[in-house]
Amino acid sequence: MAKGEQQCPAGSASRGFGRIWARAALARGDRVAATARDVASLADLVTEFSDVVLPLRLDVSDKQQVTEAVATAREAFGRIDVVVNNAGYGLVEDVTEERARAQLDTNFFGTLWVTQAVLPVLREQGSGHLLQVSSIAGIASWPMGPLPRLQGGGRGPDGRPRAGGGALRDPCNAAGTRPVPHRLARQFGRVGRGRTALRRARPRPVGRRGPGDPEATAGPLMELVDAERPPLCAFLGASALETARAVYEDRLHIWELWGPVAKAAQGN
Repeated sequence: MAKGEQQCPAGSASRGFGRIWARAALARGDRVAATARDVASLADLVTEFSDVVLPLRLDVSDKQQVTEAVATAREAFGRIDVVVNNAGYGLVEDVTEERARAQLDTNFFGTLWVTQAVLPVLREQGSGHLLQVSSIAGIASWPMGPLPRLQGGGRGPDGRPRAGGGALRDPCNAAGTRPVPHRLARQFGRVGRGRTALRRARPRPVGRRGPGDPEATAGPLMELVDAERPPLCAFLGASALETARAVYEDRLHIWELWGPVAKAAQGN
């Protein structure tokens, strides 16, 4: 992949991490197929970067749209070198079945549809990166925390997983969640006090560090893409690493404690 000739379909590039990463790729000379449900939100990128950015309308929960977007990007640029699978959002504890299923359509099936659409292209090319962006909520959970996004699961054409997670300030909206139903807020008293309580109850990373700066993720993401031997899984944000370390140390302790039960279940 020659620098300045990469193509990076960046999940939703209309806002948030997708916008930050798409702009970073464009700024360094890469060509980008930027997707969004409303392509009008990409107008400023088109104006600034002209023909090196390809705006595509895409709702990842629509499998046909995903297939068409990947085909269009490949036809326009000749190849696809980097795919950032980052579309997703969170829901808090008190959710309806309808809202939970809608989230799965984006967070799970959207990720699956994009993966299925691009893997044949990457295999045919014999190269490429598929970055599955997840959340630290896929490893750790908190009271009243959001339903997590898909954690890991994706693999590149060489059979190596591509995944990531982090604890960062969400550049889109508060905690990346859908609005909280008023009935949940009323459990804390008045709606105003309920929203304050919910904000205070949001996940806080383990350790002294707070959530990181979303803009600071652009450089590290480009470094991962350019690495000769990229990691199978990487965190964006030191606090996420601290949280994962604490979670897995606790799990290993419990598993070792109950090791005799695991061995007894083997039967020999």
